[in-house]
Amino acid sequence: MLNLFLKKNHFIKYSLLLTFLFLFVFSFSESATVEELQEQISKIEENKQQIEREIAEYEAQLKTIGAQATSLKNTIKSLDATINKNSLDIKLAQNKINTTELEIDRLSIDIGKNTEIIDKNTEAIIKLIREVNMAGDNSLVENFLAYNNLSELWNELEYIFQIQNDIRLKTIDTKNTKVELEDNKDEAEEKKAELIKLRSTLLDKQKVLEISKKEKNTLLSQTKNSETAYKKMLAEKQALAEAFNKELLLFESELKFVLDENSVPSANNNILNWPLDKIRVTQKFGITEFSKTTNAYGGGGHNGVDFAAIIGTPVKASLSGVVKGVGDTDIVCRGASYGKWVFIEHPNGLSTIYAHLSLIKVSKGQTISTGDVIGYSGNTGFSTGPHLHFGLYNTQGVQIMSKKSSVCKGTYTIPVADLRAYLDPLLYLPRL
Repeated sequence: MLNLFLKKNHFIKYSLLLTFLFLFVFSFSESATVEELQEQISKIEENKQQIEREIAEYEAQLKTIGAQATSLKNTIKSLDATINKNSLDIKLAQNKINTTELEIDRLSIDIGKNTEIIDKNTEAIIKLIREVNMAGDNSLVENFLAYNNLSELWNELEYIFQIQNDIRLKTIDTKNTKVELEDNKDEAEEKKAELIKLRSTLLDKQKVLEISKKEKNTLLSQTKNSETAYKKMLAEKQALAEAFNKELLLFESELKFVLDENSVPSANNNILNWPLDKIRVTQKFGITEFSKTTNAYGGGGHNGVDFAAIIGTPVKASLSGVVKGVGDTDIVCRGASYGKWVFIEHPNGLSTIYAHLSLIKVSKGQTISTGDVIGYSGNTGFSTGPHLHFGLYNTQGVQIMSKKSSVCKGTYTIPVADLRAYLDPLLYLPRL
């Protein structure tokens, strides 16, 4: 009986050793793979930081060029810097995709490892419980008689108690591993969703790059690389814009919508969010120096706020709402108005417009949330340089309308408003 009990005890020790040895080897081999992935992620992150530094240099260069006098040379320099910056944006987007894919791989390994640990822990616990039960089949009297003294029996019983404690600890470890497994799965799902967005952003950046290249080629083709031809083109563009805006201003001044001032929230700097991540105001609302010196707005003031924005900068919805319309005035009246625009109606009685875009990302009827990317900034319509025009309206006083233009010899579609419906966006945006 003593030999039988000792054999059972040796089997328990042997089983326990194999179980822990297997888990150790498994963890070691998997952790080596995770370390390799982490090393790749670290290298990509280093490269990402270098790309971000280069992007910052081009942004600084574009800011300097924007402050210089308008000339064909400076415009070409600006477009070249924009193209280079957009190319780096693509590299950065691909960089983020690669990092996210590696993180998903790492999480997949963790999920597999934790699943395997849970399975092996469960199997080990079942075996150990079974062996302990078998070792305890004999009565205390029988076990006592099988040993020469009480000390030997007590040592064996103490060992069994230790195994039982190990089972308890292994059970706790299994529960904790299950929690970690669920966290891994949740994080993996978040990373997969992030990956979809990053791939969409990459495609957007590639489109914006092509738009910038096309704009440069068009400019060179139109001007034949002649400064004189460029100045003439700018003068014609400004004259067309002034005539168009004068025509539009006359039309809007005749509109008489019923406006209830109580239908919109009182001016409050916490109502709207900034439509860009980085804010630099280049022209405010109302009578501005630019509006007085150029007559660009048909004799009226500036009906929105302009923000500096390099071509390809993500433009975000300042508040949740419904896209009531999108359009492109360049189709009918190139260089005279908003260019590519997005108009959003918000549930609080306000509406916003985002103009001079290079790329539109939303469609009419789409419901959007605050902060959603609705497009990318550009230089379309009447724009003396890349920027975002942001306008705010009392919704009761604005409509998207189609109107035949005698200036442009075609029918354009844009939001038009009773002049009383225009609001100063800076009164509703966060304080600068």
